Amino acid sequence: MSRDEVGGETTTGVVLCEAELFERVRAERAAGRTFAFANGCFDVLHVGHVRYLAGSAAEADRLIVAVNDDASVAALKGPGRPVQTAPDRAELIAALRMVDYVVLFPDLSVERLLTELEPEIHCKGTDYTVETVPEREVVRAYGGRTVIVGDHKDHSSRDVIAGIRARAGD
Repeated sequence: MSRDEVGGETTTGVVLCEAELFERVRAERAAGRTFAFANGCFDVLHVGHVRYLAGSAAEADRLIVAVNDDASVAALKGPGRPVQTAPDRAELIAALRMVDYVVLFPDLSVERLLTELEPEIHCKGTDYTVETVPEREVVRAYGGRTVIVGDHKDHSSRDVIAGIRARAGD
């Protein structure tokens, strides 16, 4: 499934294992399609995520979103995280109209996936500049381009979780 119109209705993304994703990318690239790549924990989906993914999708024909698995979220975000399981987070992201493919990944960095997939565009949020994106040299090495997309970083899962906990204590 993809953002293309199918039988008059717009489809949403699909969650794939890495091997399935690599095969889909090969087939679609052979058909001339380009790929944007976005990643994140997406622990509590919020408007900043939607704007980041919409901006990412606008950069290429297809959008791949890599979602950190539970162990990598715990390592990156600390105790009490994630609050939602990896399969649930992946399904939520795949349900967004602008997303074509979702893959769960166990790494603390997306460098391995970028190297293996070689998406034309690597998208990061506005909390980065092109110069501060950790994977920029990996992307540059295979001939890709890094872009900054989305709105100002005024939203975070951490803040949403803190707000929920504060209201629950009232």
